[in-house]
Amino acid sequence: SEPQTGCRQGMTLWMRNYPLLTHIIVVSSLFSIKTHKQTYTAKMKASGKPVSPHVLIYAFPVVAISSITNRVTGAALSVGCAGLGLLELVGGSGTSLWVMETIGSQGFIISSGAKFGVSFTILYHYLGAVRHTLWDYYPDMLTNTEVEKSSYLLLGGATALSGLTIFF
Repeated sequence: SEPQTGCRQGMTLWMRNYPLLTHIIVVSSLFSIKTHKQTYTAKMKASGKPVSPHVLIYAFPVVAISSITNRVTGAALSVGCAGLGLLELVGGSGTSLWVMETIGSQGFIISSGAKFGVSFTILYHYLGAVRHTLWDYYPDMLTNTEVEKSSYLLLGGATALSGLTIFF
């Protein structure tokens, strides 16, 4: 064999001294050639596994929407009551009344929107509590179909009653 010079000679000596490392490097190089970055969706499609839908494209059942709405209205009622209380503490007696009169004098669209928002929050949360109390006393009503029906009834009833309040 002919003598090796330069880089080839150093590589040959290195390969003789570390044959296991050389084998690992070659195998890892081959592996890195075969693999490439895939998106999560592409990996799941290739594996045949289903991909969970993102929350923005997932069709929530009406029962979940009802539960979320009940929690949101409860939080809104807490914030509203605390806000009115703070207004009275900071601004003095009658400040909350002045704010409500100001909102009421802004025209039909603003005042009716405010009335609808406040009344929907109160009615939805209250009627949700009534529904829950009925479930506590009559557990037979707690079936999937009955809960779904009552969720539609709760949403429709609170919306209709709140719609009526804008005229008073």
